[in-house]
Amino acid sequence: MAKNSKKATRKFEKNHLKDTLEKRKAGAKIKQRNQVKAKRQARNAKDAEFEGKGGEEESKAKTPVKEDPFGKMNVDDFFQGGFEIPEKLAKKSKSKSKAVPEKLGKRKRSELEVEDDDSSEVSFEEAPVLSDSEDGSEPEDDIGMSKGAMDALASKDPEFYKYLKENDPEALDFDDNADLAEVDDLSGSEDEQPKKKKKKSKKAPVEEVHDEEVSEEEAEDASELTKEMVAKWSKAMKDQHSLRAMRRVVLAFRAAAHVNEDDGKEYKYTISNSQVYHELLVTALKYVPEVLNHHIPAKETAAGKVRVSTDSKKFKTLTALLKSYTSSVHHLLTALSDAPTLKLTLASVTPLLPYLLSFKKLLKNIVKTVVNIWSDSSSDEATRITAFLVVRRLAVIGDPGLREAVLKTVYQGLITGSRSTTVHTIQGINLMKNSAAELWGIDAGVGYATGFTFIRQLAIHLRNSITNNQQESYKTVYNWQYVHSLDFWSCVLSEHCSPVKEAENGKESELRPLIYPTVQVTLGAMRLIPTSTYFPLRFQLMRSLLRLSRATGTYIPLASALLEVLNSNEMKKPAKPSTLKGLDFASNYKAQKAYLRTRVYQDGVGEQVAELLSEFFVLWSTSIAFPELALPVIVMLKRWLKDAGHKASGNKNIKVNSVFILLFQKIEANAKFIEQHRAKVEFAPNNRAGVDNFLKDFEWEKTPLGAFVSGQRKQREEKAKLLEEGRREEDRKRKADREKEKAGAGSDEDMEDVDDDSEAGFETEEDDE
Repeated sequence: MAKNSKKATRKFEKNHLKDTLEKRKAGAKIKQRNQVKAKRQARNAKDAEFEGKGGEEESKAKTPVKEDPFGKMNVDDFFQGGFEIPEKLAKKSKSKSKAVPEKLGKRKRSELEVEDDDSSEVSFEEAPVLSDSEDGSEPEDDIGMSKGAMDALASKDPEFYKYLKENDPEALDFDDNADLAEVDDLSGSEDEQPKKKKKKSKKAPVEEVHDEEVSEEEAEDASELTKEMVAKWSKAMKDQHSLRAMRRVVLAFRAAAHVNEDDGKEYKYTISNSQVYHELLVTALKYVPEVLNHHIPAKETAAGKVRVSTDSKKFKTLTALLKSYTSSVHHLLTALSDAPTLKLTLASVTPLLPYLLSFKKLLKNIVKTVVNIWSDSSSDEATRITAFLVVRRLAVIGDPGLREAVLKTVYQGLITGSRSTTVHTIQGINLMKNSAAELWGIDAGVGYATGFTFIRQLAIHLRNSITNNQQESYKTVYNWQYVHSLDFWSCVLSEHCSPVKEAENGKESELRPLIYPTVQVTLGAMRLIPTSTYFPLRFQLMRSLLRLSRATGTYIPLASALLEVLNSNEMKKPAKPSTLKGLDFASNYKAQKAYLRTRVYQDGVGEQVAELLSEFFVLWSTSIAFPELALPVIVMLKRWLKDAGHKASGNKNIKVNSVFILLFQKIEANAKFIEQHRAKVEFAPNNRAGVDNFLKDFEWEKTPLGAFVSGQRKQREEKAKLLEEGRREEDRKRKADREKEKAGAGSDEDMEDVDDDSEAGFETEEDDE
């Protein structure tokens, strides 16, 4: 506290602050205890009202004047007879259950109450009851009713926990399974007529009513799940949108999600047939969302907002069912490996998202699992796209806080999935970057905040690697994750900051201020270690900046970084011959030592520099300033060609030199082309509108440099197509060879088993003799 605070304040802090805080804590505990008691009393009142209907009717039918069974007993006779309450008084007390407060602790039922429950509308035998105290599933926002909250209370305040254990043990009884019995109340219309008949026949023995119920629902209550049961439930859900059938499907689906798992839990149904398992999965994943949407429709506005009536009684009753089903789907997603089933399960999550918006913890686990599937290199393309659609749907309907959490989780998944980059995984990583870039345009404000944070992190890593003089400090920047991160932000800004996209939205993109820091960090990372070993990384980052410059119309000076590569010893001095295979610059950021100073590497670097230099200049091939832009590069290329073509000290590589001679000629021809058109204009350089409209409608492919670049692109596409076909053919041959080896190994094992069996048979025969 500051010294200039009032004297009374300091005196209060010294003498009374501690006591005041303790009183507030005690008041909070009392408030929490009262809330717990109020909930328990409300629940017990409902149970008493539900169970006391029969007793009230019987008490009304009886005559008001009855002989008191204790009237003629003295005190000694009463204590000698024990404490057993006569039957008539027991029935009488049942009719007054509302006025009599229940004792603390678990409420024990008598045999008559259990039988009455069996004959009532709600079938408690079918529901997985939480505990003996019949605690229902409470909403997440309820204070003091979750197991996690009670565990935290036991560690933080053991005295209050001990008090609850002694005086209110019911509040501490929990189970992982949810009470789904209340769903039958909403399905009462399905069996309304049979129920009324049972109510009229109350004079009949209770055992007969119980036997009738068992005979009616014997198939559904069977522990072994059959094909007929699944078909019956599927028909009821499809035709009648039955909540009762949905509840049974959810219970069976929970058992199916944990099949073949020794987790110590017992489930209502057991599944031993694979066909029944498949049909149950299809039924649950297809019809449960449909039934849920029928009873609690999700209304979507024109702006993309989704509204669900979460305050309705039906939603509160179905909350336990929804949580159980979603938890089973989440567990199934973590265990599945079959692509079609995984895709079907992911597709079933999308219609559930509007109902899960109020359950943040459950939704967080779902998003994390879906993103893991999306970023897993073993997932096929269709599965990844389905997972991305789930994440995108959540980002569209969620609030800004949820969108921020989704974007952070997606970015983390992208970084994790791009750790290992090979020829086989590069396509999947590109798919992730292109799909994730779309999410940052849903809410530009949230996108800017998260983008600024992550780009700042990249800048901090780069600064630390520059300032720290340790030998391995550069490795925090020179790795695939850092390279793909910069490339990803290039994709994001290229997609949402393009002039076409901004014209559609009618305003400048909020992400445009991120272009400058992204370019600066990329240029800094590019030149961190300017050795020939990391030329592939430089080319990777160069392509990211070219994409950004092409999409946003931003000028980025890239020619100097490419000329640095040309002036290196790797390109100016003669290379040694080598039989190595050409280096794939698309799937490598570092050249192995074996490639350095070799003709193969020199040819590859020369091709990359010529391609990138031509791609850079073709962006401004119709600009009125092209001659001034190209002049320094033309001078440098002339000087380099002169040094490289020297007989004594040149690189003696005619192939590379001829490529740059051709590029030099095209750049010079394009400069002359612009000068010819520029000589005809009548506006001054300060006329910005005239400068922008110069050759605006002229196609860049018709310029001298544009025609050259267009032809080079087609050649590279054909070459890449042939290489891809060859790679796929090699993969097929490898798979075929592996299958042959496995088949051969399997046949050898079978032969060994046959030999062992035959030897065992001879031994048994000899023993018999």
